[in-house]
Order: sequence, then structure tokens, then C-alpha cells
Amino acid sequence: MSVSPEAPRQTDAIESFWRSLWFFSIYRLAIALLFLAAALIFGDTISLGTQDARLFGRTAAIYVLAAIAFLVSLLLRPRYFNLQLSIQVAVDILALTVMMFASGGQKSGIAVLLLVVVAGAGLVGQGRMTLFYAALASVAMLLEESWRALTREADPADFVRTGMICIAFFGTAIIARLLARRVVANENLARERGRQLDDQLRISERIIRDMDDGVLVVDGEGRVRLQNPRAGELLDAKAAIDAGLGVLSEALSERFRHWQQQSAEAVEMVRQSGRPPLRVRYLPAAEVGGHSLIYLEDMERVQAQAQQMKLAALGRLTANMAHEIRNPLAAISHAAELLAEEDRDPLHQRLGRIIHDNTQRLNRLVTEVLELGRRDRAQPETLRWSVFLAGFLDELALHDPSSARRVFVGAEDVELHFDRGHLYRVLWNLLANALRHASAADGAVRLEARAAPTDGKVELRVIDDGPGVDDVSRGQVFEPFFTTHGAGTGLGLYIARELCEASGASLELLDAGPGAHFRIRAEGRICR
Repeated sequence: MSVSPEAPRQTDAIESFWRSLWFFSIYRLAIALLFLAAALIFGDTISLGTQDARLFGRTAAIYVLAAIAFLVSLLLRPRYFNLQLSIQVAVDILALTVMMFASGGQKSGIAVLLLVVVAGAGLVGQGRMTLFYAALASVAMLLEESWRALTREADPADFVRTGMICIAFFGTAIIARLLARRVVANENLARERGRQLDDQLRISERIIRDMDDGVLVVDGEGRVRLQNPRAGELLDAKAAIDAGLGVLSEALSERFRHWQQQSAEAVEMVRQSGRPPLRVRYLPAAEVGGHSLIYLEDMERVQAQAQQMKLAALGRLTANMAHEIRNPLAAISHAAELLAEEDRDPLHQRLGRIIHDNTQRLNRLVTEVLELGRRDRAQPETLRWSVFLAGFLDELALHDPSSARRVFVGAEDVELHFDRGHLYRVLWNLLANALRHASAADGAVRLEARAAPTDGKVELRVIDDGPGVDDVSRGQVFEPFFTTHGAGTGLGLYIARELCEASGASLELLDAGPGAHFRIRAEGRICR
């Protein structure tokens, strides 16, 4: 079923047009009832209906019925705005002209109501067809005066007065059109500004709701008018609207009352019992007794961000330094080897081995520092655990032949989303530590894959039967340069965790004993 393009334009008139037409119809019904009541109660004792009381009364009754019909049509079927308005104005002009004729012509004063009809039609119709309505009213006035001159005695001066009234019709129509155009322009502007304001309010509410800082709006009496979710999290409380600030925090409420005495922008630290310290910023109201703004900033988060920035800068610095140190180390190691080959003195041989061992250790440290610079170049891919592990264990057996019998691999197979090179490095660090601390028994180190409780995640676990990690060291194992092995660099586990995070995974040390128990959680699925 198709709809003509004119139908939407007629039915989708602006709501204010219909509302104005509704009020215009109520005015029409009130005037019609007034004329009908005058005809029934007073008869011809007043100036209305003096020439033909019966015609006046019948016309007033028909006018009332027409006014009621127009109201009903607006309620039941608000369509074809221009057509309905034109019909109503035509009925107004016809009824008022007939009643004016029955009352003795334009001397009865009913012509003034025609001016109201023309002006009202021009404003209600927002300027559409205004001159047509003025012309229609003028023609009706001239016909009425002409018919009176032909059928009854008439003063020639009446034509002059009628002409002046007709001029007034057109003047009123033009003024109504100009006013209507301005009303439409202002209404459209107000509607557009309203939409823009609504958009701005929605955006502002979204920004405030998602802010990392807490925001409180507090009135002059210390009642919370508005707050975002972050403020409740930082204060570990939720206050109802119009509740006192003390419901959220007594310390903050006390500091707010103290700040109100100076009423100037201020920043201070507020410490809470059992909660992180807050950096509080007070903004005074624009007027006396108005609403003040309080911004709450979590200092632990600020310090963590500062620490991350420092670590990032330090990482770039150390990576550059490590790259520059590597070449001199290679030269020192090569020179020590040449000296050991040429000089057979036992003391010199021993000193050469010390130089060679320490240069190798420094070279490992440089290599691991350079690994930190590669964490941001992760290229995760879907890896089949069994296929990847087969090649990895073969290479591990070349460096530690005992790993072939000491590492037990679980039967479960998974697919995981991980950078291949990063996963190789992470497993190498974890298994090297596990083999170093585990016993020499077969299956002393277990390597298992399983589904994680979270959908779309898998877990890789490295478990050994060694002494485990003591309570003192447990909180430091992932810190850089922390090691319990004399020949270690202390960067292995730190780099492993960083590489896991680069692929969207996590590495953690579990409390399950008796040995060390590390868990990698990454995106993936179980292979059936």
C-alpha cells in the first residue's frame, strides 16, 4: 500500500498548529453559545437580531452545532490542517455575516468579530492563506451591504464604512502574516535549541557518569543534589538525593563546612579510614546560596598512572642503553676468550673465565631488557596447544635433556589467542624456573591446559613439586630485578607477565601448594 507524498505533509503538521486550532475552535464555540443565549434570553431587546430575530436565532443555533462538529473532528480525526482551517473560517464568515445582516448590518458591531476571525486565522494558520481569508471576509461584507441596499433602505455612507472595514481586514491579515512568520521562526529556533540542549545534556550526563573522578553537587546547606557513580565508589557509600554530605563522608562534610567560610576555589587532601586518600577540589557557586561542585580524585590511581609513566620512560631508556651496552660486552667477551687461549697461566685462565661468565650474565640481562621493548609489538594468533607444545618441548630438551621425563603434559588440548614468540618466551621462563626448583623425579613439573570458569577463556598451568614460594617472596616475584637465584637477572617473571598482558592474557602465582603454581589465563577454547 503506497501513501501519496502529500498525505504526510498534511497529517504531520506541527503539533502547535493543531493546538492553536483547538483553542480557536473553543473560542468559536464560546461566541456561538453567547449569540444563541442572547437570542433565546433577550430576544430583540438588545441590538442583536433587531432586523430579523428568527434568522439570527436559527443562524446562531446552526453556528453552535457547526462549532461542536469542528471540535469533534479535531478530537477524532486531526488531519488535513489547511482544509479544516479554511472550512472553519468560511463557516465563521458566513455565520457572522448572516447574523450581522439580521442585526441591521455593520452598525451592530459584529463586523469587529470578523476582524478577530481574520486575525485568528492568520495566526493559527501561521500565515498561510491569510490574504484569502481577508478577501473572503471583504466579499461577504460587500455582498451583505449590497443586498441590504437592494432590499432595504441603506445610507450611502454605509459603503464607506464597509470599505474601511474591508481595508482593516487586509491590514489585519498582513500584520497577522508578519507576526505568524516571526512566531514560526522563533518556534523553530526554540525547537532546534531545545534539541541541541537535550543532546548537550545527554552528552554531559554520559561524560560525568563515565568520569574517572567523582563529582558531587552540594547546595548551601550541605545537601547532595547530584552525584555520579564514581563518587559513591570513592566514598564507599551512596546517598539519596537531598541527603546530607555527612551520609557519604563525615570527614568530607566537615572539610566542606570549613571551606564554605572562605568560598573560594580550593584543593586539599582528605584521608578516609580504610579508604584511599582523596584529592578534593572545591568550586564555589556562581551566586550566594547556590550549588557548589566538589571533585574527588583517587590519589592511588594518580600515583599508579605516574608510576606507569615513569616505568614506560625508564623502559625506553634502559632498552636504548642495553642496545648500546651489547656491542662493548661482545668485544670484552671475545677479548677474554683470546687471552685465555694465548696465556696458559692458571691464574690468568681463572680470571678469563670470571670475565667470560660475567659478560655472559650481563648479555643475558641485556637480552631480557630488550625483550621489554618488544612487548608492544605483539601479534596474537590462534595457536593449537598440542602442536605448539610439541616443537617447544623438543627445543627445551636440547638445552635440558632431563625435561623429556621430568615435564608431564596433561591430555587436554586447547586453542588460545596469543603471540607465538611471546608464548614461547613465557613458557621458557616458567619451565626453566620450575625445572630448577623441582625434584629430579619423573613428572616433577606438570604442564596442564583446561577451560577457565569465564566463557571464552582457557588456562595454562605450570606446577612443580619444589619447595614453592615463601610468603615473604610471594608478593615480589613479579617485581623487576627480584631473584633468589645467584645467576639470575630477576627479570624473567616480570617479562613473562608483561608479555602476557601484551597478548590480552594474565599471569599469576596461585596459593595452591606445595610447590610453585603459576596460571596463565588467555582467550581461547577447548578442543573436542
